[in-house]
Amino acid sequence: MVTEHDYPGSYSPVQRFVKQWRAEHRQPSEGYGELDWSAGTIQVDFGQAEAIIAGVRLVLHVLVVTFPFSNMRFAQAYRGETAECVCHGLRTIFEHIGLVPTLMIFDNATGIGKRVADKVIETTLFSAFRLHYRTHSRYCNPASGHEKGSVENAVGFLRRNLMVPEPHAVSLEALNTTLLAQCDELAGEQHYRHDVPIRQLFDQDLAACLPLPGIGFDPVRYEPRKTDKRGYITVESNTYAAGPAFHSRALTVGIRADTIEILDEHANPVVTFQRVFGHHPDTIFQPAALLPLLATKPGSWSHSLVRTAVSDPLRDWLDTASMPQRRKAFTGLAAAAQATDFDTATTAATTLITTGDTPSSAALGMLARRMAQGSQPTTTVVNLDVYDQLTDRKATA
Repeated sequence: MVTEHDYPGSYSPVQRFVKQWRAEHRQPSEGYGELDWSAGTIQVDFGQAEAIIAGVRLVLHVLVVTFPFSNMRFAQAYRGETAECVCHGLRTIFEHIGLVPTLMIFDNATGIGKRVADKVIETTLFSAFRLHYRTHSRYCNPASGHEKGSVENAVGFLRRNLMVPEPHAVSLEALNTTLLAQCDELAGEQHYRHDVPIRQLFDQDLAACLPLPGIGFDPVRYEPRKTDKRGYITVESNTYAAGPAFHSRALTVGIRADTIEILDEHANPVVTFQRVFGHHPDTIFQPAALLPLLATKPGSWSHSLVRTAVSDPLRDWLDTASMPQRRKAFTGLAAAAQATDFDTATTAATTLITTGDTPSSAALGMLARRMAQGSQPTTTVVNLDVYDQLTDRKATA
């Protein structure tokens, strides 16, 4: 403005003028009116919070559901804000209360759909979810957070009261169970306006809800994928290893809130991964799926993804083993992992090494199964000096 209009003044008088002009020209239609919410209606939104899950600090996306009539609030935490997460969280809350709300109000940014002018576009998964539970949905206008003020306030309230300090849990499932219990406790508080317990008003919400269907909705999205020559597939910009045995094949991917499940051409499960949100630069793999390839091609061990997934003693042994020894060890590990799991199989192999045996021995499979059954033998080294006495006796005889 100074350059274009040769204005000699400063910013402050311009700011005061604009403020005064807006006050003098304010229209009667401006501002927000109080909205009345009927019983049985919910508002849905996401907030972010941190938690310590299995010792790891995670940034979680907390799905918050409120009943604005009673101010009852529920929360479930996820790693993302996808349609699968929304459907899984809503199903969990529906089954927790034993009923289905009649109307769901969503933010336009929620991952299950959006409103553009007068047109609403929903994801296929959420449309199926909504029809399954015989309920309805509505989306706020863009940049109109006041249209769901109940859940906007609840996001901040639950973050401050349930997620500070950061909660500790062994898993997300355990955290979500705790969150539901804590939300139930909040029902005993007084309503901020009506001076009665929230639980008393929530009973009216429940009375206006729909019954649950006979079976719960499975929030999964199936998509076709073709693996490359290594048996790799790409899901949401991340690479997952189905395994070399499935190279160049047409598979199906089941995308859930927390897992990625790979199915073969006949819909049989191949391998299941923890779902990775955001971009992960490394290949996501299950080490057990790569053991059969190593048994066939033991020379690829030095560059295998499995090498970083085993213990130091086992890695050192395999690094120095001959090709026949490696082949036999990987064959045994593959069989033991199939009978138990990868961690148990490699733990058994490590135990054999520390006791002076080799992981290529026939004892590997038996030891792994005993460990899986909880009957692990002691791992002390056997003292063979006692047999020297027999030699001495023969010599004196």
